[in-house]
Amino acid sequence: MKRLFVTTSFGAMAMCTLLLVPIQGCTDLTETPPSQITGGNFFHSEGEVLAALAGVYAPLRGTTGEGDYWGSSEVSTDEMVVPTRGQDWYDNGSWLELHHQSWTATSAATLSYFNNAWNNAFGGVARANVMLDAIENVNVPNKAMIQAEARALRAFYYYTLMDLFGGVPIATTSEIKERPRESRDSTFKFIESELLAVRADLPATRNAANNGRFTRGAVDAILASMYINAGVYTKDAAGGSGINATAYNSCAGIQVAGALDACQAAVNRVDSILNSGVYQLADTFAKNFRADNNLSKENIFVVKFSASTDLGFNMLQRTLHYSQFNPSPWNGFSVLAQAYNQFDSLDARRKVFLVGPQVNVETGQPVQDRAHNPLVFTTTIANVTSATEGEGARIYKWPADPGHVAQNNGNDYAWFRLAEMYLIKAEAKLDGAAGTSTPLALLRAVRARAFATDTLSAVTLAVILRERLFEFASEGKRRQDLIRFGAYTQSWEFKTNPEGQEPKRVLMPIPQGQIDANPLLTQNPGY
Repeated sequence: MKRLFVTTSFGAMAMCTLLLVPIQGCTDLTETPPSQITGGNFFHSEGEVLAALAGVYAPLRGTTGEGDYWGSSEVSTDEMVVPTRGQDWYDNGSWLELHHQSWTATSAATLSYFNNAWNNAFGGVARANVMLDAIENVNVPNKAMIQAEARALRAFYYYTLMDLFGGVPIATTSEIKERPRESRDSTFKFIESELLAVRADLPATRNAANNGRFTRGAVDAILASMYINAGVYTKDAAGGSGINATAYNSCAGIQVAGALDACQAAVNRVDSILNSGVYQLADTFAKNFRADNNLSKENIFVVKFSASTDLGFNMLQRTLHYSQFNPSPWNGFSVLAQAYNQFDSLDARRKVFLVGPQVNVETGQPVQDRAHNPLVFTTTIANVTSATEGEGARIYKWPADPGHVAQNNGNDYAWFRLAEMYLIKAEAKLDGAAGTSTPLALLRAVRARAFATDTLSAVTLAVILRERLFEFASEGKRRQDLIRFGAYTQSWEFKTNPEGQEPKRVLMPIPQGQIDANPLLTQNPGY
């Protein structure tokens, strides 16, 4: 079992309460977290409770990792690939397996990336349960709000598990026992009920010192995402009346809490965010990603990072060439030509990709490859199994933090931005939700900062899928979007293998080691 060492912070408060503790995740949550606490032996003040809460936030950082939820959701799509470059990035063929969608329940990608995602999320669930049990009989200020935060975090970890694997075991206490797998629909309903139950106890906004902690807007954003994906999230497998692997999965006609149609429920959650007065679109696209993006009012739910040892965002290491940053990056993740070429040349969002002659992103000075030739990034990759140093456009959406400490940049990672809420509402309205605002107006509001003159004149579901690529490239959304639109199993660049087009791919296999640890688990169909 893999052990992950993670830390977290939120605002100035957590700078004083940083935790560095090992997480051990497992299927049935039978391993006692090493940091296990009880109210009787630890909690004596609100500060101590908040320190424990920081530990529940900690696994959020893992979800953004290259070998966790983020990497699984990007590299398995038509957006990104990790080519083998000489001796670099082969990793037992796991990255190409992920892109080809040729994984099995016991293959390299599953045992690494999917297993990491499973363990990290269940580690978050375990931490939340330990804390909630410990605080139950403790009297501290703001107890209801803190309990709501822990439950909301637990719900988010279950959201990532549901998205990747479907139904999973549900644990709401720290009791050590094996638990059976729930259906995906039951998992959906559990997450929904938890978020709705805690929403009223969370604040509408946070001050600067507590930036990154859960708010009502974060709850609404997760629910809006769940509702627009209800056509997928309430089904256990592809085929028949289940997930359609080749056509759009509508939210219309699916009933959610309050006997609401899921499309209308998505609109309602977005409208709650829009009407809160808390959030607004940033006047420039770049403000959402740079080192001071904690100031952006567009970012709704973020993972906090800091320019501090072991607390920083390392996206630059994954994507940039060895010579473009200090310390030397890993020269890995590349954008596929077919994704890059969909961007209009006038779209300001295309600037997040690095192509052509390259410079050091800190000094601006031209750089060379290892053979001492000028480094030039091409948009194409001739052979993904033996790529050159400069093949493939690189993502530079989160620019270097001027105050970075080694590879630790302080850019926050936004799981949900207001721009996505606009696009969710537009999609839900096209799918049948009522209301007066038009999808075209919603898309134009998002695109206004990307084009000097916007020529978009009509909106269809296909237009929305493309717009989501333009707006959210490298933000961990692509797999979810392709599945919802029935496009995840199609052929794309470097993926032409028949097994990669099997409908079962809309769900990841549960790693066999997890099933071995918990015999009550059942495998996803086809694996």
